[in-house]
Amino acid sequence: MADITRRRTGELLRGLFAILLNHPEGLPAREALVRLEKNVTLSDYEKGEYDSGGRRFDKIVRFATVDCVKAGWLLKNKGVWVITEEGRTAYEKLQDPEAFYRLAVKLYQEWRATQPDAAPSTPDEPEDNSSGKAASITLEEAEEQAWDEIAQYLHHMNPYDFQALVGDLLRAMGYYVDWEAPPGRDGGLDILAWPDPLGTKPPRIKVQVKRQTSAVTVEGVRSFLAVLGDEDVGLFVALGGFTRDAVETARNQERRRLTLIDIRKLHELWVTYYKNLSDEARRRMPLRPVYFLSPEG
Repeated sequence: MADITRRRTGELLRGLFAILLNHPEGLPAREALVRLEKNVTLSDYEKGEYDSGGRRFDKIVRFATVDCVKAGWLLKNKGVWVITEEGRTAYEKLQDPEAFYRLAVKLYQEWRATQPDAAPSTPDEPEDNSSGKAASITLEEAEEQAWDEIAQYLHHMNPYDFQALVGDLLRAMGYYVDWEAPPGRDGGLDILAWPDPLGTKPPRIKVQVKRQTSAVTVEGVRSFLAVLGDEDVGLFVALGGFTRDAVETARNQERRRLTLIDIRKLHELWVTYYKNLSDEARRRMPLRPVYFLSPEG
C-alpha cells in the first residue's frame, strides 16, 4: 500500500491490540475499528477511499490483521477479534511498532511458504498488496455481514418463536421434546426433552431460553441450577451469552450437569443439523450456504 509505512501500520496495529487486550473475550471487528479510529489521528490518505471502494484506514488495519492471524496472535470468529496469549506476549515484548509489525509479516511469510501454491518472496516484499490477502479480507467482510444479519434476525425474533426454534433444534438432534412452555410465567423452565419418545431413558433435559441481549450473570445460572435434579441435564440457551463468572459456575458443577449455549454455538448447531430440520422448522431461520475459494487456506 503506497503512502503507508510499516511503522505507521505497526502503530495502528498496536493501537488495535491495546483495545482488544482490554476485552479478553473479544470485540466485533467493526466496533474495534471504530474504537481505534477514536484513539488515533488519521492522515488525509488514511481518511480517503480506494478506487475499488472501501476506506483506506479500514483496509490497512484489516490487511495487517491477516498477518497477525497467521502469526497466531489473533483469532477471528464470526466477526469477533480476540488476542491470543502469543499475541499478548508479542505486544508486550516488541514495543517498537515497526518491529512488531515486521515480525507479524515474517511469520505470515513463513506460513505462506508452506502453502502448496506459494511463490518465492523476499522479507521486504509488499505483502499488503497480495491478491491472497485482498481475497481474504473480502471474504472476511462478507462473513461479518452475513453473521450480523443472522444475529439481528435472532435478536428481533418473537420470544416464543425463538423458544420454538430451540425446540426444533433439539428434535433435529434426535431428542424428543415433551413440553414447551406456553405464554406466561414459566417458573424458570421453557422446554422439557428426553432421549426417547416415552421418557423412559435418562437423563431428562431441562432447557431455559433467553433472547435478551445482555449476558446472563452468575445469579441467572444459579437460579436455573436450582430447578435441576440430580438426574437432569440442563441446557441454558442465551443469545447475549454469559458472564465469565456464570461460565465458571457452570463449569465447576460437581452434581448438576449444565451446558451453556450462546448465539454462536446455537448457530453452529443449527447449521450442523439443518438437514434434519423439518420444512416448518427451517422457515424459522432459513439459511443458504455460499462457498468461496479461500486463497489463505
